Amino acid sequence: MFIYLDESGNLTKSIGKYFIVTSYTIGDPRRIAKAFRKWQKNKFPRKLKYQSEVKFNDSHLTDDLREKTLKFLAKQDVRIFYTYLKITNIPQDYRGKQGLIKTGLLYTHIVGDTLELYLPITETEFRVFRDRRILKGVTMKDFNEHLTTQLLPQLPAKVVFQIQAMDSTSSPQIQVADWICGALARYHEGKTQGEKFYNILKNNIIQEKELFAEYWTKKWKK
Repeated sequence: MFIYLDESGNLTKSIGKYFIVTSYTIGDPRRIAKAFRKWQKNKFPRKLKYQSEVKFNDSHLTDDLREKTLKFLAKQDVRIFYTYLKITNIPQDYRGKQGLIKTGLLYTHIVGDTLELYLPITETEFRVFRDRRILKGVTMKDFNEHLTTQLLPQLPAKVVFQIQAMDSTSSPQIQVADWICGALARYHEGKTQGEKFYNILKNNIIQEKELFAEYWTKKWKK
C-alpha cells in the first residue's frame, strides 16, 4: 500500500477555521503520476503546462478548470482518507506557554490518527509519502519514531513499513494530494464551489474523521 499525504491550513495563524490532513492510496502510483502530468500538459494554461508543480490554489487556474481536474482525478480510483479539526478545538495538551500551539507535536499526532484510518490491513507494505515541511519542536527522527510506535504494532507481521518526506515539486503523487486537500478545504471553510468540489470526491472518500470535536465541551462539563 502506497499512501500520499498533504495538509491544508495553518495551526498558528488565523487564515481559516480548519486544519485538514488528506491522504489517498491507489493501486498503481506510477499511473496516477503519469495521468496527472498528461492532464497538466493537455488542459492547463500555457504558463502551467510544464511547471514542476501546480497547486490547487494557483492563481492562474479557474474554478471551472479545478472542477474538471477533480472529476478527472476522481476517475483514477483514488481512495481518500482524511481528518480535519477546528483550530479552536485544539486541546490544552498541545498548547505551551501563553497558549502557543506546539505545532510539530500536534501535526505528528494528526498524521498518526489519519493513517490509523487505513487499519486494519492485510497488505505486505505500508509506505507513506508526505510533503516535506519543517516540524517545530519535533525532529524528523522523533516524527518517524512516533508513527512507527503508533502504527507498526497494528500492522501485519513482517510488513514493509516506510515513512518518507518528499519534495512535492518532484512528486506528481504529492501534488494530487494537494489538489484533494485544497478541494476539501474549500468545502470545510464554506468557500465558493466547496460543496460542488466535495460532491465530486465524495464517492472516493473511504473515511473522514473530525478530531477533538467534543474536547472543550467535555472539559467544561467536568
